[in-house]
Amino acid sequence: MPMTSNGYQSALKRSQDSLALDYLPALKAMAYRLKERLPASVDFSDLISIGTEELIKLARKYDSSLNDSFWGYARPRVQGAMLDYLRSLDPLSRNMRTLIKRIDKAISTYYNEHQEEPDNAYLSKVLGESEEKIKEARVASEIYNVMPIDEQLGKQEETLESIEREELIAVISQVLEHATPNEQLVVQLYYYEELSFKEISQVLEVSEARVSQLHRAVIRKVRQYLEERGLDG
Repeated sequence: MPMTSNGYQSALKRSQDSLALDYLPALKAMAYRLKERLPASVDFSDLISIGTEELIKLARKYDSSLNDSFWGYARPRVQGAMLDYLRSLDPLSRNMRTLIKRIDKAISTYYNEHQEEPDNAYLSKVLGESEEKIKEARVASEIYNVMPIDEQLGKQEETLESIEREELIAVISQVLEHATPNEQLVVQLYYYEELSFKEISQVLEVSEARVSQLHRAVIRKVRQYLEERGLDG
């Protein structure tokens, strides 16, 4: 008996959903790696839910004649959906960005003197902000750290609108040429290998606080380079 149009559509949908289910382990692994780099306030199950919804949508419109690898096609899009979700948790205002920069500078100064990061009470006193606001900024900063480096520099917000991505990559590469070996390694492991600060600390045999400081130092150097050359919008 020939399959009806409705029967064909049902079978196709089941096949597409089965394709999505086949890649759920890969999706969960991606979400887990991302969660390792995020504050405890971000729920792992929310990342899975967002990723699964996107994976199913992609499976239902996937054309194997155009893309020979479903996961190769889906992976960046699923990751993008998770990052979009994180952006929705992290509406950084201009004032919050300014506070994060002030916190980073205060932490760097303190670390250079004491070889450890200060607590929120110290930062509150030095910066004249409430401990709650300091805590909120530091959590937002942790979420922001997982975003692409050009976004951290403000490319999609109020700054760097005049600089193309290719030019920014060239700038970052130039800055890294003059960075310390550990700063270079942190960028490589964090953005390309997607290791967490904890894992990088084990590779470098330093504290997580030191890894965090090295990461901030690179971002600060790139931002300063851009500002000095008038490329910050």
